[in-house]
Amino acid sequence: MTAPPTVSLSRTAAGSEVPPATERARPRWRGDDPVIGWTGAVLVAGLAFFLRWWRLGTPHQFSFDETYYAKDAWSMLGNGYVREYVEDADTSILDGQLGGLWEQGPSMVVHPEVGKWLIALGEKAFGMDPFGWRIAAAVVGALMVLVMCRFARRVTGSTALGLAGGLLLSLDGLHLVLSRLALLDIFLAFFILCGAHCVVADRQWFRERLARGDTRRLFRPWLLLGGVAFGLAVGTKWTALFPLAAFGLLAFAWSWGARRSFGQRRALVRAVLLDGVPAFAHLVLVALVVYVATWTGWLVHAAEYEEALSNTQYTTYDGGTQWPTATERDAEGLGEVVQSVRSLWYYHQDVYTFHAHFLNDSEHVYASKPAGWLLMSRPVGVDAQLDIQPGSQGCDAPEGSTCLRQVLLLGNPLVWWGGALALVLAVVRWVGARDWRFGVAVVGTGSTWLPWLLYDDRPIFIFYAIACLPFVVLALTLALGAIVGPSDEPSPRRTTGVVVAGSYVVLVLLAFAWFWPIWTDQLITHSEWLDRVWFTRWI
Repeated sequence: MTAPPTVSLSRTAAGSEVPPATERARPRWRGDDPVIGWTGAVLVAGLAFFLRWWRLGTPHQFSFDETYYAKDAWSMLGNGYVREYVEDADTSILDGQLGGLWEQGPSMVVHPEVGKWLIALGEKAFGMDPFGWRIAAAVVGALMVLVMCRFARRVTGSTALGLAGGLLLSLDGLHLVLSRLALLDIFLAFFILCGAHCVVADRQWFRERLARGDTRRLFRPWLLLGGVAFGLAVGTKWTALFPLAAFGLLAFAWSWGARRSFGQRRALVRAVLLDGVPAFAHLVLVALVVYVATWTGWLVHAAEYEEALSNTQYTTYDGGTQWPTATERDAEGLGEVVQSVRSLWYYHQDVYTFHAHFLNDSEHVYASKPAGWLLMSRPVGVDAQLDIQPGSQGCDAPEGSTCLRQVLLLGNPLVWWGGALALVLAVVRWVGARDWRFGVAVVGTGSTWLPWLLYDDRPIFIFYAIACLPFVVLALTLALGAIVGPSDEPSPRRTTGVVVAGSYVVLVLLAFAWFWPIWTDQLITHSEWLDRVWFTRWI
């Protein structure tokens, strides 16, 4: 990388300090050989995949909301769209009987289709069984660890910290369990992380070009990739709209700040016209195109939806009417495409009505308030087999006691509790020291967590916080880097920092091993289970 010309220290519009050229050429936490960095990242991701692949087919049943997403994916694979399934379809599938599962009409599904198409790929490759519908989550979970290693490496400039970030992500229980289930949230978190990574990469790419005097570059390849990633994220769950907006604004602020730091006149005007408009096109418009494209299966079968679902309880809610396209004559050519897209829009209105009105009075035993998510206040029981008697299934509990198996959606407490403290530090460093790196962690966590506070009057669950996890881990990684200190030269202070940071990672690893049995359906005695369930709210 060519070093930019020397400039004086200034502050950007985003509030981050712009160091002299010599410091920009060498990050504060010095990096290492890229071959070592990539090799280490692949090894960490490989370990993560093994832990998620091991006994992936157990428990041999539909766990939690797998009953919806796994069957929806199978229907999309065979029919191109989601159809209603017959009664007792779960039992038939688990018995290996895959014929006669579907009714004629389409099903009213309330989430987009990207995650279900990925689940369908696993079912296509390995069959319609628990391993088949979970393998895509395991692969994406491991890829997420790989991206986390490179993301943390890009933000910190340190290969060691990058690998530490990936390792911490792989050792979290929420991430582990969701990587072993056919739910949508692991795919959502992966695409959001990829989008955020692209925006950070664009920051570095853009500043390099400004340093070379290339001030009118309208094409931003990293932002284009970010738009694709965020489009896929929104195509998994709509909640990705919040981080898309947040990182779009952050990208603009960084561009404005970069132009100011390089002494350009009318930096704000240039940033709006030369950066803001192209960034909007690269991120938002590309994401919109990608999002609509992910509904291709629905659009091809729009006529079935118009016939079966254009006059549902959601459409007629609060005085609504039937979809206009349901009573129109079928168009041809481009007109048919436009008509199908209009039907998709009316379908989206119905889905929004469902989310906005039909869940407010619902209850669920595992529902939790988002205010307590970062502290792991209320985990979700995915599966439990209780009262296994001594001598049964290998249970060696003492007389008068029993064994059990459980899959609990609970994060690694040391990751989340330490991450909560690290986020406080991140806010202080971003606001006080104006360090942009800590701002990435704050904006990422805030945009994936705080919006849920608006919806705490309906059943929502702690595993939605998986979208926050990469940014919580980034805050932790930055905190570890601050503890270790600069790598310019050895010192007693740096040695102490390495010991402290390394000890924390070891404790996270030990906690991961401790909670492993209740994350992976292992047979344990009742007393061993109580040793791991630290609070009554975890039961």
